[in-house]
Amino acid sequence: MFLQQLLNGLTTGSVYALIALGYTMIYGILGLINFAQGEIYMCGAFVAVLLLATGKVNFYLAFAAGMVAAALLGVALERVAFRPLRGAHPLVPLISAIGASIFLQSLALLLFGPNDRPFPIQFTFSTITVAGLPLSTLQGAILAAALGLMGLLMVFVRYTRYGKAIVACALDRDTARLMGINVDRMVALTFFIGSALSGAAGVMMAIYYNATYPRMGLLPGLKAFSAAILGGVGNIPGAILGGLLLGVAESLGAAYVSSGYKDAIAFAILIGVLLLRPQGILKGRGD
Repeated sequence: MFLQQLLNGLTTGSVYALIALGYTMIYGILGLINFAQGEIYMCGAFVAVLLLATGKVNFYLAFAAGMVAAALLGVALERVAFRPLRGAHPLVPLISAIGASIFLQSLALLLFGPNDRPFPIQFTFSTITVAGLPLSTLQGAILAAALGLMGLLMVFVRYTRYGKAIVACALDRDTARLMGINVDRMVALTFFIGSALSGAAGVMMAIYYNATYPRMGLLPGLKAFSAAILGGVGNIPGAILGGLLLGVAESLGAAYVSSGYKDAIAFAILIGVLLLRPQGILKGRGD
């Protein structure tokens, strides 16, 4: 029972971590919380579902298209909703992000309607038993894909020229600009990568729950924000750790306390972290 719940928690936690990476990368470079991250997650899922529904696109291409569409939406939001507000009072871009979130939810509701759309998956998943523990191949695939994307991000940030430029901009944008780094381009690249990860998370959870709907990003987006705070907002390893811990805590709480408290657990953790360790487990940007 415990190991099964642990696996459930790691599966959902890995998805929260992908969305939390979008929050934390954007905050790290701009000091901005993009509350439209949940709608970017929803965009990735809808694009994949609509492409698969045509019957002319295979799953891998639909998955990649969902990531690219989410990434382009993130870049568009940065250009329209956030870049003109740089230097404004911190509340102004925050309100802009909330407005973008509401707009995208309403647009999806208008275009696709309120009803759930099943995910037309082209694979058959099964359950295998390992050491007496039943393991879902779907959970294993989601966990492996999420961890793979996280690993690629860590390699990109640590070892590539553009990754190092993003880190430099996060440390000091003015100095990075004086060193010849195109800060606007790095900000756009950060939105592109963070949004692509959220789009991948949306496709994964649409498969997991076999449902896609306009408000599907609301709770995962808020939980991922809690994960980013838990790990230390602005800290990439912290976002990964926070997402995994939050998913496990949520799963174990639902199993051993009450499933009715499942959604409340994430926000209880958020409040506790803000009260007891506001800098997060690994400390965030500026700490």
